[in-house]
Amino acid sequence: MGSKFGIGSLSIVMISLLLSLAPKLEAELTTVEQAPKSDGSISFLVIGDWGRRGFYNQSQVALQMGRIGEKMDINFVVSTGDNIYDNGMKSIDDPAFQLSFTNIYTSPSLQKPWYIVLGNHDYRGDVEAQLSPFLRSMDSRWICMRSFIVDAEIAELFFVDTTPFVDAYFLNPQGQTYDWRGVSPRESYLQTILTDLDMGLRESRAKWKIVVGHHAIKSASIHGNTKELESLLLPILEANNVHLYVNGHDHCLQQISTSQSPIQFITSGGGSKAWRGYYNWKTPEDMKFFYDGQGFMSVKITRTEMGIVFYDVSGNILHKWDTSKMLYTDLEFPL
Repeated sequence: MGSKFGIGSLSIVMISLLLSLAPKLEAELTTVEQAPKSDGSISFLVIGDWGRRGFYNQSQVALQMGRIGEKMDINFVVSTGDNIYDNGMKSIDDPAFQLSFTNIYTSPSLQKPWYIVLGNHDYRGDVEAQLSPFLRSMDSRWICMRSFIVDAEIAELFFVDTTPFVDAYFLNPQGQTYDWRGVSPRESYLQTILTDLDMGLRESRAKWKIVVGHHAIKSASIHGNTKELESLLLPILEANNVHLYVNGHDHCLQQISTSQSPIQFITSGGGSKAWRGYYNWKTPEDMKFFYDGQGFMSVKITRTEMGIVFYDVSGNILHKWDTSKMLYTDLEFPL
């Protein structure tokens, strides 16, 4: 694998300044077109922190995903990252790809596009291998990019590469080596992500906007809130009427909704190893749901409604949440 290197610390003030001074260009994030169902709706599953060659109940979660996926006739699957443990892929020939992905998610309902972001464990290996088109030639489901958009007509999903935002991976890597090729210079890389995301969200005409990243903006589990995302990413999401922020990283399932933000903060990181036994959240009214074990979630979206469901490793429903919106075209005005 090519060389790896560290970068200096992130200056939040500097990035914010660069973002404010950035030219107003059209968004440059790659967009993937995803056809909805014939009635215009979409449904999909979300799984995170899973790639362990079937161990730690990964295979059992995959089995239940297949069952729910068939029932819902899903359009696609979202991965919130940490796709290959413990240290990403060694190369494009690494058997971990087939052992942790192709050979595990075998149900007919899961033979749909998988839209995938990178997690911090993926950055410990050969990042370019996971991003390589060669993997898609091996398994056509695999669609992995750093940051990109999935346009499903009534909804757009914005995938964000969150690992380079986290200062600790650069300042205190704790003996780990990260593959920062394509990220340096870090400040410029992050400013580009933020600018492109802001423009993409502003230009979006979708009824529903969802942002997906690996790291949590808000979490009660062991990793907690990601301060860099709270400072840099959250204001952009709130300014552009994002409905959900969906992440992994913490190996649990949770939904947080605060009075300070209209966004629902969703964690789906229970794809394999879980049960950390940690919980720290000081405002119980914000915590709508928390489960420390393995599982996944589903999302169903129509023009006027969105619903999410969390499932455990046995496919049991743990929690449901839904919301609705009235469209202007549905209103009747007296003449």
